[in-house]
Amino acid sequence: MKFNKDKIDNFAKTIRSSVIKTAYNTGGKNAHIGGALSMCDILAVLFTGIINLNIYNFKKPDRDKFILSKGHSTLSYYAVLKELGFITNNELSNYEKKDSFLFGHPVRNLEKGIEFSTGSLGMGISLGVGSALASKVLHKKNKIFVIVGDGECNEGSVWEAAMCATKYKLNNLTIIVDKNNFQQTGSTEEIMPNEGLSNRWREFGWNTKEVNGHDYLEIYNALTHLNIDNKPIAIIANTVKGKGVSVFENNNKWHHNIVTKYDYELAIKELEQN
Repeated sequence: MKFNKDKIDNFAKTIRSSVIKTAYNTGGKNAHIGGALSMCDILAVLFTGIINLNIYNFKKPDRDKFILSKGHSTLSYYAVLKELGFITNNELSNYEKKDSFLFGHPVRNLEKGIEFSTGSLGMGISLGVGSALASKVLHKKNKIFVIVGDGECNEGSVWEAAMCATKYKLNNLTIIVDKNNFQQTGSTEEIMPNEGLSNRWREFGWNTKEVNGHDYLEIYNALTHLNIDNKPIAIIANTVKGKGVSVFENNNKWHHNIVTKYDYELAIKELEQN
């Protein structure tokens, strides 16, 4: 699909607002806010014209597949599923409440568009490699997209899977690293520095591109122009944790926190003005 900035922008604003509203609706429970907000622009580009995945083709074998490896950031993923028609507004408002199927990490539910359970960091890329390899064996033309956290790249299993993807020439696999420079207990610089992340993926044999993770056109161009040979694709998206709400941005207390009425009103007002 052609690049449509207005459509992408509206989608991104909608899912950002949904993240805040859903977190507030938990009634005082902690929710993963920062990492959900940092990847909204990536999700908006993916789901407004890149991924061939919708309520009409979800059970067809040639559909594209999406894996949220950084499963704790599921609030924005659930917002996307609502916009696509997989879940209702009422179901989303029951997030993490009694009898809800929407948990703090995605749990496989094919009727609701969730194909992969994730949350144990470092596992999603292996799911992506397995799915991409299966598609190759079965001569399918679909693509597999995985969003990974930069802190998650501390996991050795990420790099084992990266080597495997190169060996089998999985050019139907795209990994997007949400590089927001924070993880649960601090900055990536403090915990495990990952500067030069693009070069690491490149050295593992991936077609690699570094982009501004909040620039729609940069993301779109990377997703549509990197598939030029038999290599898997890695896009390093430089993002801001908590993007869209100034008091949340680069403030790691919002990795997992309670959205109070004051926080909610402040955040929604700012999102509506921007």
